[in-house]
Amino acid sequence: MDIQLNITESAQTYLAGLLEKQGTAGMSVRMFVTQPGTKYAETCLAYCRPGEEKDNDELVELSHIRVYLEKNSLPYLDEAEVDYAKDRMGGQLTIKAPNAKMPKVNKDSPLEEQINYILFTEINPGLAAHGGDVTLEELTDDQVAVLKFGGGCQGCSAVDMTLKDGVEKTLLERLPQLKGVRDVTDHTVTDNAYFQ
Repeated sequence: MDIQLNITESAQTYLAGLLEKQGTAGMSVRMFVTQPGTKYAETCLAYCRPGEEKDNDELVELSHIRVYLEKNSLPYLDEAEVDYAKDRMGGQLTIKAPNAKMPKVNKDSPLEEQINYILFTEINPGLAAHGGDVTLEELTDDQVAVLKFGGGCQGCSAVDMTLKDGVEKTLLERLPQLKGVRDVTDHTVTDNAYFQ
């Protein structure tokens, strides 16, 4: 496994206890990400009865439990941590997966992934202050990123400035193979606009 995944000792003990209560020999845990690479990504743990694992799952044998990792989720599970902390109410299992919504990319990653990574990690945190965001709609054959603004950016009178001075400048500086940036948002809808 070429990803970093940490399931703490306390989480393993807690999960092993849950598996035992299921009363099925050979039960394990399956870990996956639903809607990976999107802002709706959720990292999930599920019971996995013998035979329910998939052929291409990656098996991780830990001291207390066996965990199957869904193959398509692997890059999104990199650097994930599962922990269990006891508290007054009993305890809480927490899953932190910093790459679930956006996997780490490098210069060899597909251009689309590199664009999404920059939008997600650098541009959208700034736009969020105005209740807005921008997403990649498509990457054309001639390497033009077609973007769509949402939330407070849609219909905002400053969006041209944001696109030219912020988004486009950042993307073209960081990704020289990109030929241009185009906005397909319908800015006549100004219901949620930050500046009208």
